[in-house]
Amino acid sequence: MAAGSYSPARPSGEAATRWVRLRVAMMGGLLFFGLALALGRAVQLQVIQSAQLGLMATDQSSREMDVPARRGEILDRRGVSLASSVEVDSLWVDPSQLGDPGRAAVDLARVLHLDAVELAQRLSRARRFAWVKRQVTPPELAAARALGVPGLGVTKEPKRFYPQKELAAQVLGVVGKDGLGLEGLELAFEEELTGTGSKVEGIRDARGRNVLLDGAPATRAREGANVTLTLDRTLQYTAEKVLDQAVAESEAQNGMVVALDPRTGELLAVAHAPRFNPNSPTAVPAPILRDRAALDVFEPGSTFKAFVAAGALESGAVRADEAFFCENGAWEVGKHVIHDTHPHGWLALPKILQVSSNICMGKVAQKLGRDGMVRTLRQFGFGDRSGLALPGEGRGSVPYPRAEVTLATQSFGQGVSATAVQVAAAFGALANGGVLMRPYLVARVTDPDGVVLLENQPTEVRRVVSEKVARAVVSMLEGVVEKEGTGTRAHMDDYRVAGKTGTAQKPDPLAGGYSERRIASFVGMVPAESPRLVVLVVIDEPKTDVFGGLVAAPAFKEIAAAALPALGVPPSRGVHLVARAPEPRKTLPIPPPVQVKGGATPGETLTERLQPGAVAVPDVQGRVGREAVARLLSLALEPRLLGSGRVVAQSPAPGARVAKGARVTLEMSTAAGD
Repeated sequence: MAAGSYSPARPSGEAATRWVRLRVAMMGGLLFFGLALALGRAVQLQVIQSAQLGLMATDQSSREMDVPARRGEILDRRGVSLASSVEVDSLWVDPSQLGDPGRAAVDLARVLHLDAVELAQRLSRARRFAWVKRQVTPPELAAARALGVPGLGVTKEPKRFYPQKELAAQVLGVVGKDGLGLEGLELAFEEELTGTGSKVEGIRDARGRNVLLDGAPATRAREGANVTLTLDRTLQYTAEKVLDQAVAESEAQNGMVVALDPRTGELLAVAHAPRFNPNSPTAVPAPILRDRAALDVFEPGSTFKAFVAAGALESGAVRADEAFFCENGAWEVGKHVIHDTHPHGWLALPKILQVSSNICMGKVAQKLGRDGMVRTLRQFGFGDRSGLALPGEGRGSVPYPRAEVTLATQSFGQGVSATAVQVAAAFGALANGGVLMRPYLVARVTDPDGVVLLENQPTEVRRVVSEKVARAVVSMLEGVVEKEGTGTRAHMDDYRVAGKTGTAQKPDPLAGGYSERRIASFVGMVPAESPRLVVLVVIDEPKTDVFGGLVAAPAFKEIAAAALPALGVPPSRGVHLVARAPEPRKTLPIPPPVQVKGGATPGETLTERLQPGAVAVPDVQGRVGREAVARLLSLALEPRLLGSGRVVAQSPAPGARVAKGARVTLEMSTAAGD
């Protein structure tokens, strides 16, 4: 080694080995620590937080979606749809996918005609789901999709549709956007009409769209039941058109019409004015939505005189030929004075009804007595609900007449209250020979397979008066529409009419007593010799004329003139039948025609068939229940189903000729392969 030079000492071989081992141990420790951390995290994720993370994953990719049931239909007596359901698109959004909820709300509100502030508030409150707009139109849907808003979804929802628009709107009622009935039959039969909703599993794809894994559930399994009414669409249309015109011409606030078959109690028409379109009811005032004919009560006025007269005759309190002094137009009862519109002297019961004397009817009520008055009115169904199964149905009131003046005023329909349906049904009792029938609106409720869940049949409530008394009162009421009567404008050339006018003062709830406002009405039956139709017309607060004989009676006449031929009722005035020899019978024989002469025009000849309205029973064997029911209803036949499935037997047999409205019993069996 040269002098003055330095060389560092090198570690020995043993020291170098130790240093290498130390570095290897350090690296191994670090790797082990990393593996331990990874293992711990795996245990945490796979064991400790497994359930929670699984739910989060499912929430991100899977969806349990509610599939609403299809609401059942409401049909008229012949199977014509009055209310049905169609599927429409509704828009929703996942707010968690929106980068700028405020901006999205502004854009969506612009194309969907919504309030941007209200929509933004809804989006900010929701976490994973918020409705944007339900039941959108196709143009709105296209415009919303064109915005490209992330998380925007579309789902199908059933929407209620009323194909006849305003027809029977108050009777049918309305359905809210949530699919629940809000008024009328939609509310009353909510449970039956609403089907069974279901939940289905789906996943959300990469674009946030819902996809059903197993497809949509079967529609039939979710459908609600169908409700068939007693209403006749044609008669309902006529009643509404005539009522609209009567209300407009009299400048009235509103009006009602109730038409029923007195033999069965079936309501054939229940009309209101003004009307509304239930397809867009949002801007309609709440009072107009109500079925006032069944729910609201009013003081009916002089139409009550017919019932008081019947009660007095039935009890023997008066005789038909017994005369009463009508005080020449003014009668003092305590501190009150009762007036007639015209002064009269001595009158018997037929003339009292014909000229509608308040004074003489008050004296008839005195003969009947307080207890007799209350008993009579309650026998005719007043003070009790009619039993239409409508929520909030009016009961009316028949207070006990403690004062003499109260007894008198009740005799001409003041101080008592009733619904329009009650008045029509009570008049129907007189038309039906003294037997009160329960009025009903729903004929049957059937499930999607045609199985009858509920069926109403003509139901006798009670005998109110004897047939002799009923016929006597009907005969007296014929005089009301003849010369010198108060209802001459209801007179018909072809049919005998019996009826009664009514003009009632309306109570003043603020000042007490009665106001100057009036309710004008007319209730009549046709043909008087064998009534097939009872029609009540009520005009509320008419301004041109206030008397029922002037504003309501003409409407009755027009409705009856259109309805009777449609019901197959032959004219009852100036008609004689000339029978023809029977024609040779063929495979499905047609009843021989007869010549009918007379009517409004002398010498006019009409051809009618014996058994008007007869139809041949169709062969529905082998068909499923729904198809068989639809076929029978299209021919105006009444189906009665026994069991479920397909038709295996029917009675009457196929080809048999029966009258319209006849019942056809169908025996069903699932073994037939439904």
